[in-house]
Amino acid sequence: MLRIRRRRRPRRAGFTLMEILLVLAILVILGGLVVYNFAGIQTNAYRDAAKNQIAVFKNALEMYRLHTGRYPTGQSGLNALVSAPSDLPNPKKWQGPYLQEGIPLDPWDNQYMYELQGSGYVIRSLGPDGVNGSTDDVTSDLNNS
Repeated sequence: MLRIRRRRRPRRAGFTLMEILLVLAILVILGGLVVYNFAGIQTNAYRDAAKNQIAVFKNALEMYRLHTGRYPTGQSGLNALVSAPSDLPNPKKWQGPYLQEGIPLDPWDNQYMYELQGSGYVIRSLGPDGVNGSTDDVTSDLNNS
């Protein structure tokens, strides 16, 4: 008797197209979540950097006030921390520069805004949209020293 032997084809090891597509879909979803969360982390880091820079300005402004007896005028602004303003009643009292590196831009590449208000001041970063007075502005509290 002749036996007919059937050869079984060896099963190939590997992934099916459906399995590969499923893994790719999962990776795309995870990648999207990472990018979304990273954008939020970066925004918070920029806000924190602006708050820290404003704190440095506040310290320098206090030193300026101790030496000159007043805060810089709105016209002189933060530049009074780097070079003596021309509107000082007694220029010899200015002992700056109070900031060694100059006035940096905020994390969104805008200038910081300085406003003298009564006996205090407000320092403001315009935030990511660059528009004054919007909800994303980073401001100092009014300093009433």
